[in-house]
Amino acid sequence: MSDLKLYRIAEDSATELPASASKLERDLQRVVEANMGAFFGVRLLASEYSTGPVHGGRMDSIGIDENGVPVIFEYKRSVSESVINQGLFYLDWLLDHQGDFKVLVMEKLGAEASEAIDFSSPRLLCVANDFTRYDEHAIRQMGRSIELVRYQIFDEDLLAFELVASTATGTSAKGVAAPSPKKRGGKPGAKYATHDDDLAKLPGDLRALYDQLRLEIEALGDDITIKPTKYYVAFRRLKNFASIEAYSQARKLLVFVKVDPASITLEPGFSRDVTNIGHMGTGNLELTLRGPADLARALPFIQQSYEAN
Repeated sequence: MSDLKLYRIAEDSATELPASASKLERDLQRVVEANMGAFFGVRLLASEYSTGPVHGGRMDSIGIDENGVPVIFEYKRSVSESVINQGLFYLDWLLDHQGDFKVLVMEKLGAEASEAIDFSSPRLLCVANDFTRYDEHAIRQMGRSIELVRYQIFDEDLLAFELVASTATGTSAKGVAAPSPKKRGGKPGAKYATHDDDLAKLPGDLRALYDQLRLEIEALGDDITIKPTKYYVAFRRLKNFASIEAYSQARKLLVFVKVDPASITLEPGFSRDVTNIGHMGTGNLELTLRGPADLARALPFIQQSYEAN
């Protein structure tokens, strides 16, 4: 059971708020679906999505995350229930029916979002009031991107989520190649450097800076999942909080974080508001890193984004 405690503070006294489970699994599903973007950085595509008469299944919720990755949600109220195997059943269906999912995304979000889907590692989020140690052990043996998320309700209108365990990866169990996301500028038909291409070409000092940046981000907590994509690498907890792009020719790293640009004093050449500027990274604050001094300035913003997400 979770050891999360929540207290109401009044002057010098503290009163613990009792935690409870959702009375009905459907109530939890309704709340999550209505706030999926805020909770998990996922856009809802469908609720109770049928996998057809042959497959005979119905996913609780299905969406797509900030990196273009399909996400299946399964909910449970009782600890004795097992939604992991059921979710694996749906993951298999998804990988075998990519065309159906692309049509769903096209209908809900448009052709551009449909073309940018990353099928390399679809995610399964199991949301429950609690999990057993056997659940945590089991997902580590499955080679799939599975996340166990514990929820608790306090005082009827306070909802808390905790990432209990995660095996999220950037590699598909079936080896499905990810399609190219939207290209980053230039003329149509031109060849664009991928994130790996640029990393391979970074000069030694900038590559060392990149490696140090990743170490600093990963050191923020043991609940961080890394998601490589074709043009950037994303870092998330329950949702993305930072992403890095490397530019070998421009000799710089770009870091995007979820910090409100209006809440800080922007520094020309280092921080930029990209709220209304097209970009692939996570968040609307862009940070440019060219050396160790820039890394030191960037870390407080990265930590702020981590703590908020």
